[in-house]
Amino acid sequence: QVQLVESGGGLVQAGGSTRLSCAVSGGTNSNKHAMGWFRQAPGKEREFVAAINGASTTYYRDSVQGRFSISRDNAKFTADLQMDNVKPEDAAVYYCVAKWFGSMRATPSREPEGWRYWGQGTQVTVAS
Repeated sequence: QVQLVESGGGLVQAGGSTRLSCAVSGGTNSNKHAMGWFRQAPGKEREFVAAINGASTTYYRDSVQGRFSISRDNAKFTADLQMDNVKPEDAAVYYCVAKWFGSMRATPSREPEGWRYWGQGTQVTVAS
């Protein structure tokens, strides 16, 4: 059974940086899995933040482009989200997601329904 475990986050000052990590267990490390991050703030819908496919092509929502960076370490079976110049509107619970495809070059979905596996979430709080 695939499990995703997030770490990192917590309290960060506006304009500061933080890093989220996600470790995968129970899945096949075939490099044909995409990984990503969604977030959900109180009273708001869950939204796509970033994703990376097996070929390490990255995808971002417009509001984090240039500030956030997603990366993966296939040897460790992990994915990280580096968050720089954090803004108050970035405060949310961040969820790691994963899905296996037939090709490492598959384009991952920007919709929650397009992801098979979810972590429990990790809170990012921004102090302004």
